[in-house]
Amino acid sequence: MKIVIADDHAIVRSGFSMILNFQEDMEVIAMAADGIEAYQMVAKHQPDVLLLDLSMPPGESGLVATGKIKEDFPETKILILTMHDDEEYLFHVLKNGASGYMLKSAPDEELLQAIRVIYSGGTYIHPKMATSLVRELVNKDHKVKESDPFELLSKREIEVLPLVAKGYGNKEIAQKLFISVKTVEAHKAKIMEKLQLKSRPELVEYVLKKKLLNF
Repeated sequence: MKIVIADDHAIVRSGFSMILNFQEDMEVIAMAADGIEAYQMVAKHQPDVLLLDLSMPPGESGLVATGKIKEDFPETKILILTMHDDEEYLFHVLKNGASGYMLKSAPDEELLQAIRVIYSGGTYIHPKMATSLVRELVNKDHKVKESDPFELLSKREIEVLPLVAKGYGNKEIAQKLFISVKTVEAHKAKIMEKLQLKSRPELVEYVLKKKLLNF
């Protein structure tokens, strides 16, 4: 199987590459340092599996890249690799099309197992996180959960949100995302409306609470 590795740490990419290339049924064909490069490598090589780090500051995160890559290259299976054992991240990436979610602290054997599972069409979730997922599904059967307004945001709005929180101006955000200033203003207005926020301090507080600042 052809594999692309996306992680912002070169030593992590090299380590994973050595482990995978040692396997008879795996070959690492490209590597990337952030979500944008990951998209480019997937577009160029059409891999069977993409190992995607969730957080890759200051570049585009796996949280944002997952939806874009899955939408344009549905045949590529995405395995999220992360240090975050946070169920909100788990739910979001699975909703965006990821086939697996595992912690970087897991042993090598689990990584290999996860890759083979998702390559064959299955879904792999780290046991610790699977418990949270099952609990969430069970809870949905017993009570109606209040919807999270974050789920209403578009992929582009998810990109704009942390940049606004970091204090970037409209022009700077437009340059970073290759869109017009008017488009940025429109996205900001939609974000404030969807999240029911009235000021930038409230927005910053929301981003910090959701642990989205690095994204």
